[in-house]
Amino acid sequence: MKIVYFTHSLVSCWNHGNAHFLRGVLSELLARGHDVRVYAPEHAWSLANLVADHGPDGLDAYRAAYPELGSVSYPLGADVAAMVDGADLVIVHEWNDHDLVAALGGLRRRGAPWTLLFHDTHHRAVSEPDQMRAYDLSGYDGVLAFGEALSEVYRGWGWGDRVWTWHEAADVRRFHPPAEEGPCDGLVWIGNWGDGERTEELETFLFEPAREAGLSLDIYGVRYPQPARETLARYGARYHGWAPNAAAPGLFARALATVHVPRRYYATILPGIPTIRVFEALACGIPLVSAPWQDSERLFRDGDFLMVSSGDAMTQALRDLHEDADLRAALVASGRETILARHTCAHRVDELLAIVARIAPHARKDAA
Repeated sequence: MKIVYFTHSLVSCWNHGNAHFLRGVLSELLARGHDVRVYAPEHAWSLANLVADHGPDGLDAYRAAYPELGSVSYPLGADVAAMVDGADLVIVHEWNDHDLVAALGGLRRRGAPWTLLFHDTHHRAVSEPDQMRAYDLSGYDGVLAFGEALSEVYRGWGWGDRVWTWHEAADVRRFHPPAEEGPCDGLVWIGNWGDGERTEELETFLFEPAREAGLSLDIYGVRYPQPARETLARYGARYHGWAPNAAAPGLFARALATVHVPRRYYATILPGIPTIRVFEALACGIPLVSAPWQDSERLFRDGDFLMVSSGDAMTQALRDLHEDADLRAALVASGRETILARHTCAHRVDELLAIVARIAPHARKDAA
């Protein structure tokens, strides 16, 4: 099958978490013999910021980890019809230009013989609904939403059975425990500041508990304004700036545990959607403690990670992990077992191909 994916950026994961999942899924599709082409707009903000901060060398980790992947950049006004010529499946990520989204829908509506899907991996459907409703999806065959709560939003917008829940997952070719265990110490947290979406939660469930538990805390991420860095310094946390996602397994391997602090939207009005870091951390075999969120889809089992309801409970959980090697080992074994059984990029490719198989006969009929 010839697959065309329109992304914001494949080469940059600077404040662009979907690149993690996309790389893993595309790598799996290529391994299965599919013809994959990726398009990204010129001057994408994620890539521009990465190069501004780290220069061209900032792309080295991606290139080393994913030598089989590549993408083509295109300018505004590019010939969209030529870009999708001969495709069987076209997927458009939600962080794309409205005109591009509409142009592809127009081609499909006028009889283009490929299946066309919109891929939504963000909370803007509830945080900025007018912006998302402004996308012209009238020509699309369906929507891939990265959580059931988001799928419900699209059903409320009239998509009915043409929206499918397609969670992110771990690329276990790259995200796995180290071949040889080394010394582990302290906590590591990989995440962006969050634009005010979890500032209070980070203090309550990460900074203060780490200090109270007497554990060092290393933080990696971007968009930390000066007040945020001052907050980290006040709690004794070490801020290292951006780390390429390909480096995350190595960072996890050196730490005793990590913490999940969901953004407020995913803990409230879009419950049940973990970030990809949860899948990646469990795949890497690091014990994880989470601030509260509702696993409404039962993605995980009790014992895959620890869930706490307060800052004090987080402090105690971190102390328990520090002191109890058996607890750490049990969490690692359970969490990784669940990932390998249910939440790899191979599982998501199976799901995607099943969705396309359901849609494709209708797509061919529409194009006839």
